[in-house]
Amino acid sequence: MTSATPGQPHPLARQRILFIHQNFPGQFVHLAQELVRLGCEVKALAIEQRAVPGGVDVRRYEVRPETLLPREDIGADMEVKTRRALACAAAMRKLAAEGFQPSLIVAHPGWGESLFCKDVWPDAVLVAYGEFYYQADGADFGFDPEFSRATVDSRMRLRMRNTALLHAYQAADAILCPTHWQRSCLPREFQAKTTVIFDGVDTRVVRPEPSAFVRLGRSGLQVGRNDSVLTFVNRNLEPYRGFHVFMRALPEILARNPRTRCVIVGDDSVSYGTPPRSHRNWREAMLQEVGSRLPADRIHFVGCVAYADYLRLLQVSTCHAYLTYPFVLSWSCIEALACGCRVVGSATPPVREVITPGHNGLLFDFFDVAGLARTVSDVLQDPGAYDPLAATAVREARAKYDLETVCKPQQVQWLASLLRDAPRP
Repeated sequence: MTSATPGQPHPLARQRILFIHQNFPGQFVHLAQELVRLGCEVKALAIEQRAVPGGVDVRRYEVRPETLLPREDIGADMEVKTRRALACAAAMRKLAAEGFQPSLIVAHPGWGESLFCKDVWPDAVLVAYGEFYYQADGADFGFDPEFSRATVDSRMRLRMRNTALLHAYQAADAILCPTHWQRSCLPREFQAKTTVIFDGVDTRVVRPEPSAFVRLGRSGLQVGRNDSVLTFVNRNLEPYRGFHVFMRALPEILARNPRTRCVIVGDDSVSYGTPPRSHRNWREAMLQEVGSRLPADRIHFVGCVAYADYLRLLQVSTCHAYLTYPFVLSWSCIEALACGCRVVGSATPPVREVITPGHNGLLFDFFDVAGLARTVSDVLQDPGAYDPLAATAVREARAKYDLETVCKPQQVQWLASLLRDAPRP
């Protein structure tokens, strides 16, 4: 481990560091803040306007939205990513012309931006954030036959989606993955240079609160710790995060638990999948399917909520359901564990990595609607019996995923070791 000697500057102090992320700060928000605090000169290249950490010099660049190839063409995805990479490279060259020479670049390669980093700055240490590598088997692709079936054409398109990622991982000196499962999705030849460190959850804030109470003015919802509350959280309500399975289990859950109210957080767009064919969004589609069997006065669709209200919902939750395809694990899963929720999760690989059934939560087969209804009902009918699981969930979230004491120090120490061991130009 690399750390500062008392009275001496940190080994990373005065280093020039560049972040590249179209939505900066994204996953890099806490790391960028820490590097500024340590005395680094931190710059970032981004497309979208976002609130950014103080002390970071963010340069924005534009990408022409049009493509030359029809969107249905198998090469269109790579064309778009190449355009993004060229626009980002132009921004990098502008920084270089100003005299900026980063010793370290931390880039999210998912949209193509990092393709030409080593061409502009060949001596910089390049870290690629390994969020997800697409696979034809064992992950999200073709996982849910209700909505997608693998064909030769779809497998060919999937292979092409990885083209920019392959270039990025090959060029990178090191890869950072937040979970072991995400690392396992990478091609084997890249796994040796991949380090697993979670993004981090601030458990000083994300923690149990016995006196928690939430009031949402827009929906009229008022619930506290003494109420029976089932929570479900997505950024967007869609099948990738099991919304359809949850909604199909909900009539049975609420029939078995007449005191329970269900609070569903999430917007009506899509983050990862596709919209339903015959409805405006998945909420309307699922209400069309099961709404006649649901007590409308006990279901609260609250849309997107402020982060403080979201935390209070987790803190008052009697049972929290978290479902996902084999895909990127949501921060909300770890946050629910850290808040002391009794979590019922889908037994998909990313969830199995963080939840051991009967130890810090409960699991069910993703497609087992009856199993989800039964497991959630068991928790709602005797929540005290599952308090030991919740207590373990809190302890392990703090021990494994805490931002300040675990994840951020590990990230900083790892970056310092990369620079220390890098060959000198």
